[in-house]
Order: sequence, then structure tokens, then C-alpha cells
Amino acid sequence: MSVAQLIIADSEKNANLYYATRFLAPDLFIFLQVDGRRRVVMSDLEIDRAKTQARVDEVLSSSKLAKQAKQRTGAETSFLDIVDELLKQASTDAVEVPTDFGCSFADGLRKRGYTVSPRPDPFFPERMIKSEEEIAHLTQALRITEEALERAVDLVRNSQIQSNGELWIGNQPLTAELLRKAMHLVMMERDCVAQHTIIACGIQGVDPHNEGSGALRANEPIVMDVFPQHASTRYFADITRTVVKGKASEKVKRMFQAVKDGQEIAYRMIKDGVDGATVHQAILKSFEQQGFKTGEQNGRMQGFFHGTGHGVGLEIHEPPRISSKPDILKAGMVVTVEPGLYYTDAGGMRIEDMIVVTSNGCRLLTEAPKTLEV
Repeated sequence: MSVAQLIIADSEKNANLYYATRFLAPDLFIFLQVDGRRRVVMSDLEIDRAKTQARVDEVLSSSKLAKQAKQRTGAETSFLDIVDELLKQASTDAVEVPTDFGCSFADGLRKRGYTVSPRPDPFFPERMIKSEEEIAHLTQALRITEEALERAVDLVRNSQIQSNGELWIGNQPLTAELLRKAMHLVMMERDCVAQHTIIACGIQGVDPHNEGSGALRANEPIVMDVFPQHASTRYFADITRTVVKGKASEKVKRMFQAVKDGQEIAYRMIKDGVDGATVHQAILKSFEQQGFKTGEQNGRMQGFFHGTGHGVGLEIHEPPRISSKPDILKAGMVVTVEPGLYYTDAGGMRIEDMIVVTSNGCRLLTEAPKTLEV
């Protein structure tokens, strides 16, 4: 018997399931792939919609499978009985499941005699290589994100510096919350939904995942990192820019140039077959040579202490990774390049673009300008 691939989830949250079916549903349904043939089992509520929208070979009725299971066993059926009936009809007794597969489902299937084996991520390795259609979806989301970023930069550029160093727009403080809301509104109007957008000023930006809060200040770097998902295509975009309203310190200027140069190192190195770890180490070495040391200083991690990049697709963080761990890049992968530097006496500095890996290099998808002082 063939080993089948089984997913039980809802495709609004589970990217593997949406990738396999291109069908969006908020409730659990069953996906089974045997020898390349893809089936889904849907409730009466969703079955007709699935028949017209799901990109699968067969759409089965959960209520019909439940009746067939009851005829076979003579007992009332549970959800697991429907799964059991599906596997029996597919003539398989072994399934591979994602690492987030429910324990109760796995235990129940094992009690019924099935072999249940977790398949390491990525569950569908082909997800890492993006089709031209997927690259178009990613680019669409990116263009919308760039519009939102431009709106944020314009607000910072047009703000007034107060005597206490705060930035004001009109008759109110320009806060991280206000800037975040302005960006989110631009994206919502274009069917993109953003969460956890980072607007981190000064010392807040030294923590790369600090979303930021409060009034923005002059002469301090403002890290703006936004990564929305397109509501229709489900694909993400990811971009970061760092700007200063007023005058950047000499250290911040050096950090900005070093991070930009770090991106260029990556662009020169990245191509099909390259180990992302060598790219990451080359950028880290460049930073060290310029005096930007990485490590714990005064009880906080400072320098360059995160990865250089990650895959982007139906999830904001997907394989591969460009980091200290080996990971071979392949043509067709879409990844971020986002080196950063973080020091408590200067603030945070990160610049992030999206690229497509090609056979002999990489293609830049991001078009947003990189300007420090605005």
C-alpha cells in the first residue's frame, strides 16, 4: 500500500492545506493525497462550493462517508470514523501528517491500526519554489505594502519637530500608533491585512520585534517593518525601512551604510545552489570589520543577532532561512534580505527587501527607495 499524505485542519489558518487545495474555509476539513491524487472531504455546508473552487481531483461528502461507515460498523459515527472510512476506501494504512497534526487524531488513527508519521517541514517541499503566478501574487502584495510605507514616510517627512524633540503632525503628536493606523488603512483599501506592524523609534528599535509605541522623536532612527497578507491571494509581503526626521548621528549614518552594503553583499552572493549560511557569515564579517561587534553588551544583545532572511509565501516566515544554519538556496525561492544593527547608544537599523533567487543570481522585487534622513 502507498503512504498517503493526510491533513485535517481549516485552510484559513493552515497554509499547507490552502496550498494543496486553493480552497478557503474556516472549519476543519479532510485532505488526502494518495499517489498524487488529491481528495477533500467536505461538510454539506461547503461541498458545493468546494466542487467549484477546490483545485483537487475529487470532492467527497462527509455525510455520505459517515453513512457508509455506519453501514460497515453498525454504530453511530464520529469524525474519526469518517477519516477511517476514507482511508479504507483509498486502500491505505499509513499516512504522513504535518508536524502540527492534532494529537487526538493521531492517537485515534494509531489505535485503529494505522501508521501515522510526521513529515518534517516543509510538508510540501514544492512550496519553497514559487511559480510565476505566486511571484505575481507576492509582487502585488509588495506594491500595496510599498504604498503604505510611502504614506508613513511622508507623514514623518511632513511632521514638525517640537522643542522637546517630539514629532507632531498638525495639532497632535505623531505616534507609532498613528503611523501604524495610517499604513493599515492604505493596505485595507487595497485588500491587504497587516498585523503587528513595527514602528519602533530610538531605543525601542534595539529590540527587533518591539512593535513600538508612543510619540516619535526627531534625530532618532525609526524602524518601520510591515508584513501584510493579501486577503484574496493569501500571499504575504515583507519590507523594512529605517528613517530619521532631522539629523542622524554619525554612528547611525555608519550603521545605515553598513546595512545597505550588507544587502549588496547578499545580492552579489545569492544564486541557485548557494548556502545561505555563507551569505549570512559574509555580512556578519563585514559588520565586524567595520567595528560593529555582535554580542551581549551591558546585559543586552547588540549588533547583528538575527538571521539575514527567510522565505515568504503563504506564510510570512517559510523555509528557507538565510542564517547561521546551513540551508541551500534554489532558483525560484522568494526570500527577504534584511540585515540589521542594534545598539543602545544609537537605536535600531534594519533595511529589508524581497528577492527571487535565479540560476545565476537574484532578482530584486522591492522598489521602495532607501533614504535615511527625511
